[in-house]
Amino acid sequence: MTTTAARPVRPFGRALCAMITPFTEGGALDLDGAQRLAERLVSHGCDGLVLSGTTGESPTTTDAEKAALVTAVREAVGERATVVAGVGTFDTRHTVELARAAEKAGADGLLVVSPYYSRPPQDALEEHFRTVADTTGLPMAVYDIPARTGTRIEPDTMLRLAEHPRIVAVKDCSYDFLGAQKVLARTELAYYAGCDEHNLALYAVGGAGYVSTVANVVPAQLRAVIDAFEAGDTPVAARLQQRATPLIEAMMAAGLPGTVTAKALLRELGLPAGPVRAPLRPAGREAVDGLLAVYEELAGG
Repeated sequence: MTTTAARPVRPFGRALCAMITPFTEGGALDLDGAQRLAERLVSHGCDGLVLSGTTGESPTTTDAEKAALVTAVREAVGERATVVAGVGTFDTRHTVELARAAEKAGADGLLVVSPYYSRPPQDALEEHFRTVADTTGLPMAVYDIPARTGTRIEPDTMLRLAEHPRIVAVKDCSYDFLGAQKVLARTELAYYAGCDEHNLALYAVGGAGYVSTVANVVPAQLRAVIDAFEAGDTPVAARLQQRATPLIEAMMAAGLPGTVTAKALLRELGLPAGPVRAPLRPAGREAVDGLLAVYEELAGG
């Protein structure tokens, strides 16, 4: 397997937030809110922001809104953090158009999810990713989340994709820890945990960091986990990861999408969020109160 030794180990940083997309109460894109939230996330430990991903409600934002969001966040954070634009769709041509627009708007990199619903075979997946990577000069991360897309990016496909000079990273939500380690061992791809419960575990076996939904709410607490591990204090890192686990479970595994739970908590904390767009629905009062109780236990500890 041919690899590119000159690739950065962490092309987009270590602590990345899959940022929500703030909306006004009327449902319009809230660019001022996005800038304020981005500023808070960076000042509390995020060195990268992923825009227009699953958490960013990309299926219900327009192409123009996606580009405007990149421009606004780039302006807010400057060079203090990388800005990665989610451009993946189920249509290769549309994904190419979004990739070009993101580059023009000032993104540092691209996040491209597997085409969903049509469930293309592995050779078609590979061609899709290569086509998008050939479109711009930006480094690209492929996003493997088969529970949502219906298609796994198999490890052998990852090995071939790693040969492309601009495919430099993976956001891994495969729940195949062995598969991730196989690719890590044989390529220079930077693996980012896309499931918060794997943040420390993947980092410990050579991952680059994480792309976190929970970081919208507790960016400093999640950054502290990998900082402790980086400093050589594995027991402290483990304790910090364990302390975050109840909130991770409440936000990501309690029946509501992470977008819904993140926005619910941000609203309660007086931070930019706004409503979710249909077909998503806001969390009910009982769910919000439960989320707040778990958040306060973590934040107050």
